[in-house]
Formats: sequence, C-alpha cells, structure tokens
Amino acid sequence: MSQAEFQFSGYVINFSTYQRIDENISEFFRTDNSVFSNFTRLRLRPTYYTAPRTRIALEYEITALLQSSLLAFGEPTERTNRQLVNLHWTPIEEAHFVLTHFIDRLYLWQDFDLGTFIIGRQRIAWGSGRIWNPTDMFNPINPANFNKIEKDGADAVSLKLYLGNFTDLQFVYNPADEFRLNNGAVRFRSNFKTYDFSIMTGYFDQRIIIGGDFAGNVFKAGFRGEAILSANEKQFSSNFVKYIFGLDYQFNPKFYGLVEYHYNGEGQKDKQDYELERLLAGEILNLNKSYLYLLATYFVHPLISSSFGYNANLIDGSGFVNGIATLSLSENLYANLGLLFPYAGGFDEYWYYSKAIYLSIEYYF
Repeated sequence: MSQAEFQFSGYVINFSTYQRIDENISEFFRTDNSVFSNFTRLRLRPTYYTAPRTRIALEYEITALLQSSLLAFGEPTERTNRQLVNLHWTPIEEAHFVLTHFIDRLYLWQDFDLGTFIIGRQRIAWGSGRIWNPTDMFNPINPANFNKIEKDGADAVSLKLYLGNFTDLQFVYNPADEFRLNNGAVRFRSNFKTYDFSIMTGYFDQRIIIGGDFAGNVFKAGFRGEAILSANEKQFSSNFVKYIFGLDYQFNPKFYGLVEYHYNGEGQKDKQDYELERLLAGEILNLNKSYLYLLATYFVHPLISSSFGYNANLIDGSGFVNGIATLSLSENLYANLGLLFPYAGGFDEYWYYSKAIYLSIEYYF
C-alpha cells in the first residue's frame, strides 16, 4: 500500500429478550417479575491507513434499550475503571428507554521494524483461558453476559518489542484520574517446544500483580492455564491468587468440547459476605471462590450450529446453564435463539441472575 487507504466495517445486532426475575429481587429493585426488552447494538469500525505501517482506528457504538419495566438492569452508560476519558453519552434516559452512544476504540497504531506502538483506547488481549482470564486486567467479560461481544477498550499506551520468532516483550501504561491510581504492566511472551507461555507483572488498582499463562497440547487435546498473585504491600492479609486450568478437544468436525476450572481467591465462601456492590460496579466478575464450566458445540447442519454451556459455583451450589442455536441465513446474516437459566437458593450467587430467553439477529458489513 503506497498511499492512504480507508476501510469500513461493522455490524448491527438486535436482541429481543424475555427475563423472569425472582420475586424478592424484583420487589427490592421495584420492577416487574416478567420483563420484555429489545436491545439494539450498532457498531461502526472505520480505519484510516495513513501509511503502510500507520493507521488510525475508531470503533463507535450506538445502543438502544427498550424495556417493559423500570430499567433496574441494563448496559452501563459510563466509562469503565480502565478508561481515563468519558466517551459515553446518553442523550435519552427515560424509565423504559435508554439511548447511549460511545467510543469503544480510538487509537493510533504504528508498526516499525522492532515492534508496534499503540496509543489511545484499545483492546489489550492477555491470557489463554476460554471462559475466564485472570491475567487480563483490562476489563474481562462476565461469562453470564450473553449480549456482550467485544471486551471494553482501555485508555493506554502500549509498546511491543519483537525479540525473535514467537517472542516479544510488551509494556502497557494505563493512566487514571489520579497519579497514584495509574496502572502499568509488562509481559514477556515466548514458546517452548509445543507450548506458548507468558509471564507478566504489573501494578493495578494499587496492588502488585504477578502472573503468567500457557497453552499447548496434551496428546490431542488442548491444555491451557493462567494464574496471578495479587498482593497489597501494606496489607498482606488481603493477598490472593486466581488461576484457571482448561482442556478442550475437537472430537470430530462437528463436535467440540471444553472444560475449564477457575479458582477465584478474591471471592468469599460465605454468601453473607458477597460483595454485590463491586459486582454491580464491574470491579469483580464472581463472588465465590471455585467454579467449573463445561461447554459443548455441535454443528447440526452446515448452516446450523448449537452450543450448550454449564457453569457451576462449586461452593454455594448455584449455577446456570446457557444454550444457543445459530442459523446462518446468508454469508453475513445470522439468527440466534438462546437461553440463560440460573438455579440457586436464596442469596446464592446466581440467585441474583434472571432467567432469560432471547432471539437475536446479527448482520455484518
């Protein structure tokens, strides 16, 4: 490419959802037990290549949420804790309808012989887990969130240096409103025989993080894991570890299976100690300590695929099952029928989640 070039892509997705909320929760939030909602997400992705090694990328999103009941639950309308600048706007926020638009990516990408430099709101993808990513300190996704596709962008400066084949060293700086709240990390990635691995260390949310991940094979199955130690230099009693181990296997061209275990040392064993405020604020993804996720994907037909997931809190006994069937209507048009069915006793972790069934249409351009 010898001259400037412009590329444009994106998608639009519409979710029509029915949610059944526990009576005690609906009473607390003063909403109905049965909630019908329609959620539309339009994402536009223009990219401008100013030179062969330089590009400016933007990902802009508009969301519209209409619900039959008061909006006790919905999409966040403000920046995350990894975003310095608030690029969320909510021109309409009524009792049953919210219209939001925001910039989720906006960065300058510069390649050079020794590496890559990126500045702006970007996605920093660390970790090897399929369901959980303890080493991803830049906004991981809750596995129970069925309408989230991309992970949120982080306002950061990142520099990756190429040290050899499949080997690099990456530095990331994530500024915050106050200097003492700034985050930063460094990650070394390489491979050994059939395994890829990385080690990382950083400073996030005023805590020291040390961790790493690996991915390879055991016989014909994929084997991966990752872990972190999170330490508070002034309060050692608050130190904790998180880790995952997972196996996946392609049994045949139609059937794929995965199992992943997650230990969340930040969680609480007693449900009376659950930190619901932090969960609602997006600071944590899980409340307890020990989880198991099973996933199976099967191609019923070249145009029809199905997926079934099961997530279990191994301590309080709650969990959820989710399933989705996808029909390919054309090369870039898909229809999905899905469900999320939590089960729990009173005040268990997944007692707070509503049963949901949804129909979605996806169009990519």
